[in-house]
Amino acid sequence: MPKILIVDDDILIADMIALNLEQVGYTVERAVDGIRGQALAIQNQPDLVVLDLMLPKVDGFTVCQRLRRDERTKDIPILMLTAMGQIQSKVDGFSAGADDYLTKPFEIEEMIARIRALLRRTNRIPTPAKYNEILSYSCLILIPERFEAVWFGQTVKLTHLEFELLHCLLQRHGQTVSPSDILQEVWGYEPNDDIETIRVHIRHLRTKLEPDPRCPRFIKTVYGAGYCLELPVPGEPPLELAGERDSKV
Repeated sequence: MPKILIVDDDILIADMIALNLEQVGYTVERAVDGIRGQALAIQNQPDLVVLDLMLPKVDGFTVCQRLRRDERTKDIPILMLTAMGQIQSKVDGFSAGADDYLTKPFEIEEMIARIRALLRRTNRIPTPAKYNEILSYSCLILIPERFEAVWFGQTVKLTHLEFELLHCLLQRHGQTVSPSDILQEVWGYEPNDDIETIRVHIRHLRTKLEPDPRCPRFIKTVYGAGYCLELPVPGEPPLELAGERDSKV
């Protein structure tokens, strides 16, 4: 039975979330401030953390960053909750390491659907049997066992989300993949017009793979349509990579 940790100082909202999660079969733990929430996550290793942004003592952004830096909690999926709906808040949340984001007020059915999607995705066993489609082409090799990519011969460590996003694009390399298809395949749901999730993780991938993330050569935006992974034809000479570029004077 999955164990969910709710970190929220709003007692009414926390009660409502806990009641509904318990009704669908989850075990629930609760914390009302960031320090206690971080401690419970480390101590009890929940299957998922529902983390409010505005918390006493330590805010949700900081808690999320700390959990991601800790080897004991770095892979626990985090669903961030906040009363702020601005785009920058979402960007900051994903940059801190959140896997998904809900703005208050929200429908409890949507929250449960997102929790289920996160649990399904993160509970996948990372073995080649789970990735029996394309795992390599041209300059790119994906290594599911370690969530790594070999990119022009260099090993690049990816987060689970970055790995699955890159895997999704690799299946259709040279073709445009729509945001709705990406959200469905990588996150397991299709929220209306909520593509900021994809933008943030595309930006992170470009930082790791592109020689110049501001002028991407490989992970391209097709405006109004989606994203396209354009890989060089096998046998072409390797291009200058980010690490090689940075080492030059």
